[in-house]
Amino acid sequence: MSEFFGPLDSEGRVPPRQQTRVAAFLISAHGALARQFAFALPLKLESAWQTELNAQFYRETELVSLLLRATSWVPDVALGYMAASWETAWFPRPIEGIPDQALALAVGLATLAHAAHAGIRPAALLPVDANANDPFVMTLRRIEFESSRLLQAQILFLKGESLVPFRDAVNSALERRHTEVRKLWSEALEGVGISAREGNDEKP
Repeated sequence: MSEFFGPLDSEGRVPPRQQTRVAAFLISAHGALARQFAFALPLKLESAWQTELNAQFYRETELVSLLLRATSWVPDVALGYMAASWETAWFPRPIEGIPDQALALAVGLATLAHAAHAGIRPAALLPVDANANDPFVMTLRRIEFESSRLLQAQILFLKGESLVPFRDAVNSALERRHTEVRKLWSEALEGVGISAREGNDEKP
């Protein structure tokens, strides 16, 4: 087991098998976020947090598009059952105790997005000698950059005044999401010879 992608080929590119597994996981996670942001959006925006949902929807869609085009895909027989477990894990979970159902759904979505953007850091797996001009490498670094920006928006939302009465419920849901996402990410990486290092997740 290695803490990084590799062995890299002569041009400094990540092995296609590792690209396929990591890209499939990221597409599953970011695709689920994009779908849920789309469904959470009302036809008419009525509050600040709804405008942020709209912005995050488009960013998540862009990340999926980049991954689809930048990855060197190869067959991965384990993806069938793994993808099923991933998709099940991303199901919406409205936060119990919040009477406004639209807000409860948005908070549940924010906990998943927070866990995904803080707990999944694929660019941290790149060795120093990875080809900086390779499309897959560039995409992982773009994801890292966008995730850090999106994470700040989720922290602000989850720490907002409207959620102060529900702080304990929000924190518990966030903790569960982080644990679940870290476990799935580690399992996905271990299957292609990578030992995931537990990062310093930012908590609101």
